[in-house]
Amino acid sequence: MEQQILEFELTKEFRDRIQLALEEHDDPFIRKALDGVKAEDITALLYEFLPIDSKYIIDLMSIDMQAEIIRGLDPDIRKQYLKVYQPKEIAVFLNQLLSDDTADILHELPIKEREEVISFLDSELRVQVTDLLRYEENVAGGLMAKELIRAYVNWTVVQCVEEIRKQAENVSRFYAVYVVDDHEKLLGKVALQDLIISDARKLVADIYEEDIISVETYMEDWEVAEVMKKYDLESVPVVNVQGHLVGRITIDDVVDVITEQAEEERQLMSGISENVEEDDSIWRNTRARLPWLLIGIFGGLMNAKFMGLFEAELSRITAIAFFTPLIQATGGNVGIQSSSLVVQSLANPDFVDEGLWKRLIKMFFVALLNGLVLALLVLGANILLFGEYRLSSVVSIALFSVVLFASFIGTITPLILNRFGFNPALAAGPFITTTNDLLGLTVYFFTVHLML
Repeated sequence: MEQQILEFELTKEFRDRIQLALEEHDDPFIRKALDGVKAEDITALLYEFLPIDSKYIIDLMSIDMQAEIIRGLDPDIRKQYLKVYQPKEIAVFLNQLLSDDTADILHELPIKEREEVISFLDSELRVQVTDLLRYEENVAGGLMAKELIRAYVNWTVVQCVEEIRKQAENVSRFYAVYVVDDHEKLLGKVALQDLIISDARKLVADIYEEDIISVETYMEDWEVAEVMKKYDLESVPVVNVQGHLVGRITIDDVVDVITEQAEEERQLMSGISENVEEDDSIWRNTRARLPWLLIGIFGGLMNAKFMGLFEAELSRITAIAFFTPLIQATGGNVGIQSSSLVVQSLANPDFVDEGLWKRLIKMFFVALLNGLVLALLVLGANILLFGEYRLSSVVSIALFSVVLFASFIGTITPLILNRFGFNPALAAGPFITTTNDLLGLTVYFFTVHLML
């Protein structure tokens, strides 16, 4: 009989009732309250408790549920949780996981404790994990799982099906059978539907597809994500430098990579230099935010110093100061828009092939049209509000020039950063804002100086 999965909602009342049950060691209530609840929901509940209390709850679950709960924990939180476990206890639930998930968790442990845990793993998993730990976490070798379905090219279909039945016990999800030669070199794949409809006496050599996309163990995780996204793959085989099949990467592993990459770029665009969360320590949050705030302060001081150079114009026509926020805000917005679009385009591997000059020319005409519309609107609004035709014309001309320059800076900056190996997302945040503030003031006051 299938276990009924309950729809779960974490409330303060439920959390408090579980806390009371923990204090009273009311095991029957905890088991009953969490019976049928998904591992992901129990994981969310555990974030509300101390690691030692969470361990008490987890220990009341079945071994496979314990493994799913630990696997689903946030890595930073899981490090704290694992401190209350003995190596042998950790090995018990790791034996229920796939090799890639096991390797990820082992990477989070101190080396001494990691070695102890490995010694308690099942022999097959121990061999697989030991191989995976040779690779860095951010490459295909560290991302892959060793569990997969393979068949030799000289097998018959019936041999292949029998082997699938044996190997499938260790593979939770598989989308194809990978075909290798006698030296384990990857040759291609066989779709499951082809195995089903083919004559049992046929050889795998007669039905496998040679056109197969694979990735090398040394390929970086973001490159793997690009390959799987480009070719719409649910899994991809991993080969070593000799072309031997050594593992596979599934879409759920790649989703984690894409999510982490998007989060990193979002934080960079917000002016946060480290991967932090709201509940991290005060020091870590401060350290992540402070550098770009200091750059912003420096930019503001430079703005003030620059405006001082035009003190004569400001004292002669005080009204020009009223439009400074307008110029800076427009330049900053235009720069952010341009850089964000370029950063988005750089995520497409075909971007560079389209040509830099083509992009710059397109940017120029877009900026020209936007600048013209904005300048005319500001000109009309200023004439209606202030009646100063000459000043209104100067402000509009300056605004038009700022839009052109800000678009250029916003377009070229991420390209330069990308060219020198820096994350172009840096250009879509405070960097562009500070640069365009200085640029906008420079253009504005020089226009005022020349025309008034």
